[in-house]
Amino acid sequence: MLAVREPAPAPPTGFVAALRALADGLLASLQERVELLGLELQEEKLRLIQLFAWIRVIVFTGIIALTFASLALVYYFWESARLAVLALLAGAYAVAFVAGLFAFRCFVARQPQPFEGTVQELTADRTCIRNGN
Repeated sequence: MLAVREPAPAPPTGFVAALRALADGLLASLQERVELLGLELQEEKLRLIQLFAWIRVIVFTGIIALTFASLALVYYFWESARLAVLALLAGAYAVAFVAGLFAFRCFVARQPQPFEGTVQELTADRTCIRNGN
């Protein structure tokens, strides 16, 4: 025996239905933006963790290398020019520190803006609404 299908109910029409459809569209758009924001927040967190890990490794190995190199130079020149070697090392470390600060500043300036994708999507949404699409 064949089952008789009832026709699907017609979508409601009128002002209330239009408001519901508009609210549904706005909430769906807001939900997508919040999900995108969450993903970008996770990416930023991972990037920050990686940045701190690299900084920690670089600082640790740099300090160890500088310590042993300095000790070797001071030991080598202990009898003849230890004060000159110590002053030269202090000046070289100061120059290297300033250069490292400038390099780090440039690195941070080159990083993408946080939540760039969310901002672009919201800008596209506003443009779409202004154009009446």
